[in-house]
Amino acid sequence: MLRKTLLSLLLAAGSVSAMQAQKLPTATRSLDIQAGGEFTYGHSDYGRDIKGYGFYGDVDFKPHYGVELEYNQANGTDLIYERTYKAGGRYVFFRKPRWTPYAKVMYGRGVFNFPPYFPGGQSAANLAYNMVVLGGGVDYKLKPYLNIRGDFEYQDWFSNLGLKNGLTPYFGSIGVAYHFR
Repeated sequence: MLRKTLLSLLLAAGSVSAMQAQKLPTATRSLDIQAGGEFTYGHSDYGRDIKGYGFYGDVDFKPHYGVELEYNQANGTDLIYERTYKAGGRYVFFRKPRWTPYAKVMYGRGVFNFPPYFPGGQSAANLAYNMVVLGGGVDYKLKPYLNIRGDFEYQDWFSNLGLKNGLTPYFGSIGVAYHFR
């Protein structure tokens, strides 16, 4: 009887560490990564609407904090286009099962192709400027590996082109991204 009691106590004591192992998470993610493409539609300061495409990538390294890289090409009439390269921080407000709203502050470089002086002529100039971008949007999880995005950006180019505030275009975009699991 004493042997059975001692054996039972030893087995119970030895199994405590195995039971404690279940408290640890079985899998953890240190990064949340997605990459995608988008259709953009915006308004240039020359009174023209411009549209185009873009590519973006997000890396969230904390539940609320991450970084975003983005490239956009938007074309208008009369040879006008805006091409931008941007990088910056991203703040995720919350993560619901399907919805992830976010805000972003970015810094980048933009190339603006000016309209021609005369109809049918060549572009008046093609100049590059630094810029800051404020924006935000929401990612919607369609599938575990597929997100749909709605995004808005306000850009402030460091230029003074005879316009009251320099170049300050704004863009809306709709995109699709592969979410790495």
